[in-house]
Amino acid sequence: MIPERYAPTTYALFRIVFGFLFMCQGLQKLVGWFGGFGGSGQPAPIASIFGMAGIIEVLCGLVIMLGLATKLAAFLASGEMAVAYFYAHQPQGMWPIENQGERAVLFCFAFLYIASRGAGIWSIDSFRRKKGT
Repeated sequence: MIPERYAPTTYALFRIVFGFLFMCQGLQKLVGWFGGFGGSGQPAPIASIFGMAGIIEVLCGLVIMLGLATKLAAFLASGEMAVAYFYAHQPQGMWPIENQGERAVLFCFAFLYIASRGAGIWSIDSFRRKKGT
């Protein structure tokens, strides 16, 4: 079991890793990195719903990773993932395991947790709070 004294560090790593992975999802859609949109090696059209999702994912992922306006960005990211699940995955089957929606559900609830908890240590929000006192 991990001692309680490591909880702030573990949470900071959780926030940074999830923000980074979310940003990578957006870069896949926006610029075609990491296999591109739908595995085509190409970006999604910017004016499409997937292009807009890519913009949200890159921006929210970056600010969550940096810990800037974390609660707002995480809440927006959580909502985007809920919409993505019900728009793209749920029509393909009842359960996330059968409709390939696990990633959307995991991101949705991870970001909902981050939105409720805030940035924590190793964040711009934390630095600004300390500087203001």
